Amino acid sequence: MNEQAPQTADYRPRLLDPRDPTDRATLRQLADTPGIQTVDLRAGLRAELDQLTGPPPGLDPGEERWVHYPWRNALVAVLGPDAFAAIRSDRNRNKLTRDEQRRLRELRVGVVGQSVGHSVAYTLALEGTCGLLRLADFDTIELSNLNRVPGGLFDVGVNKAVVTARRIAELDPYLPVEIWQTGVLTETADQFLDGLSLVVEECDSLDIKFAVREAARRRRIPLLMDTNDRGLFDVERYDLEPGREPFHGLLGATTGAQLAGLDTRSKAPHVLRILDPAQLSARMAASLAEVGETITTWPQLGGEVQLGAAIVSAAVRRIGLGVKLSSGRTRIDLEAALDSLAEPGYLDDDADDHATELDDEPPPTDTIGAILACAQRAPSGGNVQPWILRGDDELIEIALDPTDTTAMDVDLRGSAVAVGAALYNATAAAAAHGLLSDTQLLVDEPSAPLIARLRLRPGTDAELAADYPLACARHTNRRLGNAADLPDSVLPALAQAAGEQAIVHAITGRERLAEAADLLGASDRVRYLTPQLHQQLYAELRWPGEDIRTGIDVRTLDPAPDELAKLQVGSRSDVMDRLREWSAGTALGEFTVDRVRSSSALVAVGFRKRGGGAPDLADYARAGAAVEKVWLRAQLLGLAVQPVSPVFLYANRPEDLRRVSPEFTDTLASIQRRFLDIMEISGDENVALVLRLSYAAAASVRSRRLPVPGSRNDG
Repeated sequence: MNEQAPQTADYRPRLLDPRDPTDRATLRQLADTPGIQTVDLRAGLRAELDQLTGPPPGLDPGEERWVHYPWRNALVAVLGPDAFAAIRSDRNRNKLTRDEQRRLRELRVGVVGQSVGHSVAYTLALEGTCGLLRLADFDTIELSNLNRVPGGLFDVGVNKAVVTARRIAELDPYLPVEIWQTGVLTETADQFLDGLSLVVEECDSLDIKFAVREAARRRRIPLLMDTNDRGLFDVERYDLEPGREPFHGLLGATTGAQLAGLDTRSKAPHVLRILDPAQLSARMAASLAEVGETITTWPQLGGEVQLGAAIVSAAVRRIGLGVKLSSGRTRIDLEAALDSLAEPGYLDDDADDHATELDDEPPPTDTIGAILACAQRAPSGGNVQPWILRGDDELIEIALDPTDTTAMDVDLRGSAVAVGAALYNATAAAAAHGLLSDTQLLVDEPSAPLIARLRLRPGTDAELAADYPLACARHTNRRLGNAADLPDSVLPALAQAAGEQAIVHAITGRERLAEAADLLGASDRVRYLTPQLHQQLYAELRWPGEDIRTGIDVRTLDPAPDELAKLQVGSRSDVMDRLREWSAGTALGEFTVDRVRSSSALVAVGFRKRGGGAPDLADYARAGAAVEKVWLRAQLLGLAVQPVSPVFLYANRPEDLRRVSPEFTDTLASIQRRFLDIMEISGDENVALVLRLSYAAAASVRSRRLPVPGSRNDG
């Protein structure tokens, strides 16, 4: 391509395949070369390959190459190109996914100038963000260059492009590198850019800078330039704006020919128009006044050059991946950043020390207040308490309040379950206070979609009254269990507690619980990765200092320190966007997976519509009462209870699944089918709630409730 290019042996390694007869003969000859150094990395690389998580398919660990570096008189044995690339680029993931790395390897990048350009080219090779590099510089390394060029004394006197190419070859022998040892001239700029995806211009000559831009504009190739003082960085998108003037038009009508052959003094006005003297660092501006007087040339620092290489590499990634990158100029000013140091925002890892304390309200002394307070203690999704309580000496009313419904609460079915649980608590409290109640469930009333009414009359029911203290003490325990087996008497007792209106399905045993755990974890993953579900999930959580009378106090999760950290990271919607884009995020379900695997049983409380057909909210409320009875009996038997209902719990039809998660409808349908199969729930049943039962340490914190209407804390 370039008539004056050096012999490739000066800067390119020779790749030898031991399976090829000619290459084997060459290897034997090289092995006999006096003083040759042999390094065999194959065993270590295979060990690294074995340790990769999720290696790309189709790798052949038996494919090998010997790499001959003539300038080092060395032979190095490595794995073949695919395995080598998989290992070397593995730690890029998922700053760069494998697919993104593949796309970036399609880029062919030219770098003009190999002082600052050395670091740029090496960084691109280091990150694997290109598939070919073309380097140009006519000059040789001098000792004074080694303040910013990361070479060594052995490189002094060697062409700068050769030095860069050799260093890259010792990093990645498979990356194609071409060099122009004569540099780029005005008349060869188009030839240099031939076939490139983009060009990075880092040369000193103003006329060549101009010529490279004009050639890039003709070929519609984006151009990048780093000037390193105060992190100055320029982007000229000639691929998008072929009419854009060189240097953003800062040189006006000046032509490349007018810039050729200028001495330092004559260059200065043009350089300052490009750099903007008002934006130069004070040290750079003062130094320019001393060039030729007390210093030889304008100063550059190695660290600033390295920063510039990082900026260029980030821009190349954006161009290669189609991420927005406009023409223009910016500064990444390290000194200014260091001037703005501030104390970090500390994470509250110890929620117990900082949470707003709110003692349980003492139970009301009046009968109606006690009944309402017990109803208020009923469980509800996200502890939203989706009801409005009213009461007098004759009538208790629990009206479903749809204000805080969520996508998971399909058609208010989950809220109806909560109303049913509150209804049962109220009846138990009434019985404990010498009152019997006639209950009534009203659907689609003008004032509420569901109303539960208890008409009070004198009477006693010792069995029902016995549940009153249990209902007042009921709570969720999310601690890890010990996976102990349940006594044979437990599940029949729970089925008896549920009554004839409900069906209790239970699974036990390590294998079945593990299978169910994975499905529930997959459901949680969907909850995190579906934007509306994610937003609603974190809207339920209450952090230290927040009002904990509704929602889920994070302390009630009893999280381990690493789980709390994950929970905090999981709050970020941008992180969820990335995981969704990568089809990743299995770890998002670990909290649930770990707890279900540590359980003794998983219980689903189901029901069938009376007389068949689709259930209404009253049917869900009746099932909610059964859920509460099962929960109370389980706690009476010494079990820790936690709802672990999947996001599809109240989705009875395919269109319901689409409403819950438009992004993961098919995924949820698959998880739902498998979960119902494991739990042995028939197609004509509906599920009110899923509970995990375990033997665990006591919960450290109990969730709070809003004040009971008419109590001393109300309002």
